[in-house]
Amino acid sequence: MFWLAAVLIVAAGGAYLWLHQTLPRTSGTATVAGLGGKVEILRDRHGIPHIEAATQDDAYFALGFLHAQDRLWQMETQRRIAAGRLAEIFGSRAVEIDRVMRTLGLRRHAEAAVAHLSSEGRASLEAYAAGVNAFLGGATRLLPLEFLALGVTPEPWTPADSIGWLKIMAWDLGGSFRAELLRMALAKQGLSNRQIGEFLPPYPGDAPVALPDLAALYRDVGVDAVRLAAAMPGAPATGIGSNNWVVAGARSATGRPLLANDPHLGLSAPAVFYLAHWRTPEGNAIGATLPGVPVMVLGRTDHAAWGFTNTGPDVQDLYIERLDTDPRRYLTPAGPMPFETREEVIRVRGEADLRITVRRTRHGPVISDTMDRLAPLIDKDHVIALAWTALADDDRTIEAGLRAVRARHWTAFVDAFADYVAPQQNIVYADVEGNIGFLAPGRVPIRRPENDIRGLAPSPGWDARYDWQGFIPYGDLPRSLNPPGGSIVTANNKIVSDRYRYHITADWQPPYRARRIESLIAGRDAHSIDSFKAIQADVTSLAVRDLLPFLLTSPTVSARTAAALELVRQWDGRMEAGRPEPLIVTAWLRQLSRLIFADELGAVFREAWRLRIEFLGNVLGDVNGQSRWCDDITTPIRETCQQLLGQSLEEALEDLVQRYGSDARRWRWGEAHAAVSPHRPFSGLFLLGDLFDIVVPTPGDGFTVNVGQHDIRNDAAPFANRHAASFRAIYDLADLDRSIFIQSTGQSGNWMSPHYADFATPWARTEYLPMTTRRADYEPGNAGRLILQPAPR
Repeated sequence: MFWLAAVLIVAAGGAYLWLHQTLPRTSGTATVAGLGGKVEILRDRHGIPHIEAATQDDAYFALGFLHAQDRLWQMETQRRIAAGRLAEIFGSRAVEIDRVMRTLGLRRHAEAAVAHLSSEGRASLEAYAAGVNAFLGGATRLLPLEFLALGVTPEPWTPADSIGWLKIMAWDLGGSFRAELLRMALAKQGLSNRQIGEFLPPYPGDAPVALPDLAALYRDVGVDAVRLAAAMPGAPATGIGSNNWVVAGARSATGRPLLANDPHLGLSAPAVFYLAHWRTPEGNAIGATLPGVPVMVLGRTDHAAWGFTNTGPDVQDLYIERLDTDPRRYLTPAGPMPFETREEVIRVRGEADLRITVRRTRHGPVISDTMDRLAPLIDKDHVIALAWTALADDDRTIEAGLRAVRARHWTAFVDAFADYVAPQQNIVYADVEGNIGFLAPGRVPIRRPENDIRGLAPSPGWDARYDWQGFIPYGDLPRSLNPPGGSIVTANNKIVSDRYRYHITADWQPPYRARRIESLIAGRDAHSIDSFKAIQADVTSLAVRDLLPFLLTSPTVSARTAAALELVRQWDGRMEAGRPEPLIVTAWLRQLSRLIFADELGAVFREAWRLRIEFLGNVLGDVNGQSRWCDDITTPIRETCQQLLGQSLEEALEDLVQRYGSDARRWRWGEAHAAVSPHRPFSGLFLLGDLFDIVVPTPGDGFTVNVGQHDIRNDAAPFANRHAASFRAIYDLADLDRSIFIQSTGQSGNWMSPHYADFATPWARTEYLPMTTRRADYEPGNAGRLILQPAPR
């Protein structure tokens, strides 16, 4: 036994030393090709790099080198997703997502977009790519473990790889076509337009959404819409959200603006963002970058700060295309037209290549072709095509980021986004001159007045009234500068008044977070960084508070429900990590949702199962007679909402006992609601998943400012936090070096690095790191100084 233990210890030590070679070199001097002049990279004690370069393109070169050093596997998987090349390394299990991406043609559109860039923009992307390739070409150490385990050798980086990832971000932040498919599926399930309007209620204060008779519209179209929606990759579990807000100097303790931002994205290990700072003769820029992209996406310069939230516009329309008698053609207002076709070859690891034919109509790619298993979901006389603004060859979105970082005032900042396409974002802005502003750039389609569907459900592709009529002019998109109230808040809520002449969407996110932020801003005369921290940490769920009066009318069907009700009755709706009440109520709402609408939705239920708070409130409050949803239409008796309240609480408590034990007072929301940042591809694998996934208890829910979205459809872990603030920042325009930031995991994607997960716990506690560009602040205790020296020409 002694010798066996000794051998195992030696082997483990050897493996550790071998894997230690996968860590990047962070000190000394490296001679690299493609660099214009010497660059210094100083990593502070948190692993955040501070770049000093003589030109902006040299700074982009260094950023590419750093991204490759710290996030190479993340970059490799990202570009393979966009290119539809995952099956080359993951085999047949990745074929479906590859087929979707090949059908969308994201890589082809990215390559075309490169040709539409300005010479300056192209040069910046090439400088960044040269930095990535300098690391790849000069690597003397081992590649990260994922490359070694899967036998992957990275190819040279290209500008199209960078643009491709931005298109994937647009895909992840979009998805309005899924709401279209849901409405279609509900109609085909037999729900009336009235029921559909109740289940998907209008934004608070808006009139009910008017739709044509969807059941009649789709009567002759055989489409299993719900399964088609579920098959598409990238669907968010519980919605997409982010927060940003800004106050003017008149509402700040310093007399200068304060700005806050926390974009909410799917959690992953490593995190989506990478923190960085560069200094060039043009000045400083610091904030959140995207590995693979040479842009300061969120951050600040010496002159201004900015933050994004997702607008959520309806920029995707599905078209049901009817085939001609010749199946190579489809019907248009001008008569039959042939499909555009192209052949794609998907290489599959360990198997023969897969050859597919991609079809495209005048509206866009035929997405019902993307998977073999979709063939039975649509009849032989129709196909479904997707129109989407991001499928544009002249997409110059990336140039907006390259130009915004150079803007020294509001006008230049607005001009920088003139060519921005997708995804549309709500941008709040502040500058050192004291201005605050808002703009929502992006390409948003204009629909005809006679278009009675307005992008809310799939449209007949052969009818011209449903075709787009251009896009909202940039100058007419929502924008404001120095509003009279001295503050601007966006949280995916409705950003336009009823007087706005264009249609952006009817599917705004509910305003719970926006309402809470606005009330907290209004609660102080003068704000500070500390008060903004408190807002970002706030875990009061207005959604839960709205429902509590209804829940507390529940009958007590057992001693267990009586005890639970007593706990909830003394609770104020704060989704704190250390309490049992948030868990009890969330589990209760999960079961209540199932009991209320599973019977009406039938086969559509699983895909549509969400915590639909506004709908639940209308049902429990019997708004316009909506309590009839509580009746189970599959039974002969008439159930009431009171019965369902008691039954669902009892079922929820039984489920929680099975998961967490019988003592409800020992249940903790933070443990059930732990933020899970999964690693790809090791998450879920025996032992490796526990090593590579990053899991930390968190408060909040999908409706709190400190957000934590969970997927109640996930029976194994219905309360786990999957979608949260991937980045938080607070900017002080009185002294920008007092600004603070953090992201959700750590700087490195290498599990061997001390910076793989070192941000996770402070992030979960809503703590921050200094966001300083002062060398005297970041140099002490630094983690290494690397000089990049240009190779002789």
